[in-house]
Amino acid sequence: MLVIDGSYGEGGGQILRCAVGLSTILNEPVKITNIRANRPTPGIKAQHYVVIKSIEEMSDAKTENLEIGSTKLTFIPGKFKMGNYKFDIGTAGSITLVYQALILASLKTDKKLNIKLTGGTDVKWSPSWDYFKHVFIPLVKKIGVKVDVNLLKRGYYPKGGGEAEINISPGSHLKTLKLDKETEFSKIKGIVNIAQLSTNISKRIKNSAIRSLLRNNLQPDISVEENKTLSPGTGITIWTDTKDIILGSSVIGERGISSEEIGRNVVNDLLSEINSKSTVDSYAFDQILPYLAIVKGESKCIVKQISNHAQTNMWLIKQFLDTDFQAKQEENNFGIVVNKQ
Repeated sequence: MLVIDGSYGEGGGQILRCAVGLSTILNEPVKITNIRANRPTPGIKAQHYVVIKSIEEMSDAKTENLEIGSTKLTFIPGKFKMGNYKFDIGTAGSITLVYQALILASLKTDKKLNIKLTGGTDVKWSPSWDYFKHVFIPLVKKIGVKVDVNLLKRGYYPKGGGEAEINISPGSHLKTLKLDKETEFSKIKGIVNIAQLSTNISKRIKNSAIRSLLRNNLQPDISVEENKTLSPGTGITIWTDTKDIILGSSVIGERGISSEEIGRNVVNDLLSEINSKSTVDSYAFDQILPYLAIVKGESKCIVKQISNHAQTNMWLIKQFLDTDFQAKQEENNFGIVVNKQ
């Protein structure tokens, strides 16, 4: 049985989620030790528990030591069963992180899956719903993944209560990703989401982002979405409006950070990606690495930087697969080649 040290590198929940996903795809039993050992509260958290428990239920996988707080897990994969499933992460656990793990795990399913989740849609330390929908999902679709997503209700920290569903279709035919040509951008799309707060806040976030984009000769198309939720919250996600290359950025509203600063921050983050001539942004890069590593052949892209998350993911993937990662450092970016023999 393959044994993975969950404390390696970045040492967070990503190792656990990705390891279980790869285990399922490759039908390779795995034991993960030292889970989240580098975190203030080590062990399996609610969102990680839901990932593994849902895969267990949908595929008749077998587990040992699956409980919240456990620092080790044995996972023996099974085969997905067609059906409609519903899981509750509890409070504001990240819906998008759970979905990313479930999409990866179900890549080779020959069954149609409908999966509804309840939890947090826009929370710290995870992709916002709009980033997930408008950046991550289009990227994995380019790789050949057959998945559609639908937001039913937003959910913010601390109460959560957000709802979403995804439909995964069988027969994904994965293909390499060739995004190694620099692109000029002119239009930027975006969504400001808000609930239980003054609409003046969302207007100020939107106007601040628009002013920053116009100053940089980018044409904005930003809408405001008002929601009814259990907890108040706000945030903004923006992304490049092109057919081939999608770069994104998102900021969750926090106490002590002005609306104007939120608008400026989300634009500055995206501008740093655009100015580096990236073809995949730094956040999406580590999220799509497992897909690129599975596809036979050579994938190429340009990234501004290789984050600790991405380095950890590369290490983890190489425990499962004979995939070669090459990074050529240029003046403002890295040229990436992922090659699976």
